[in-house]
Amino acid sequence: MSTYVYGITAATHPSLPEGTGGVGDPPRELRVLTEGALAAVVSDAPEGLRPKRRELLAHQNVLSEIGAQGCVLPMRFGSVAPDDKAVTGVLAERAEHYRERLGALEDRVEYNIKATHVEEAVLHHVMAENPEIRALAESNRQAGGGSYENKIQLGELVAAAVKGKEAEDATELERALEAEADAVSVGPESTGWLANVSFLVKRESAERFLAAVEQARGRLAHLDVRVNGPLPPYSFVEPGPAEPAGTAAGGVDAGAG
Repeated sequence: MSTYVYGITAATHPSLPEGTGGVGDPPRELRVLTEGALAAVVSDAPEGLRPKRRELLAHQNVLSEIGAQGCVLPMRFGSVAPDDKAVTGVLAERAEHYRERLGALEDRVEYNIKATHVEEAVLHHVMAENPEIRALAESNRQAGGGSYENKIQLGELVAAAVKGKEAEDATELERALEAEADAVSVGPESTGWLANVSFLVKRESAERFLAAVEQARGRLAHLDVRVNGPLPPYSFVEPGPAEPAGTAAGGVDAGAG
């Protein structure tokens, strides 16, 4: 039976609340594997596990229960090791790294920020800031819409200007929020988002961070800014490989979608 890993804690971490179940149907029973000063919260790994909503929520719930009682290094959904011995082996092998991360992430949470352009608003910005686009648009208007070539030219100019605005706005949004965070992790590019950034924030600073988000929303009204959090600090467990040896299907984030 392979071992499903939820997170890593200090060996002195309080016991899990009674009755907390893990992934699977029925929910697999949780257990704690200890190695020196570290511990891993695990269960048996169900066969054929898929990132369905119920399973993602079960994974997240376990991490929330652990995190409510102290720092946890969260594993991403689908972190599976061949057996318990493989897990304790990695705890021993990477003990220094995990102890450092537990200290660095104590009493901190992650907020994931994603942003897109509000189409009409960003087009207004592009027109206002670019004399060439304004002139061509006006010329086309006076010509009853303009020639096919002029329409294509205008479309290409607008698309390029909007693309440049995406990079500019992503940088400005990140700079507006980073002062209230201990660390920043830029997520992978994904279709539809001009910004996908995670911020590591002290719990006591969470209100200030969220206030900074609201200020940024007011100043960058042409952006649709979405906040997901507080989350376990998925994006800050590393640098370096965090998942136990033999991990399969790691990398599906249970919280920062």
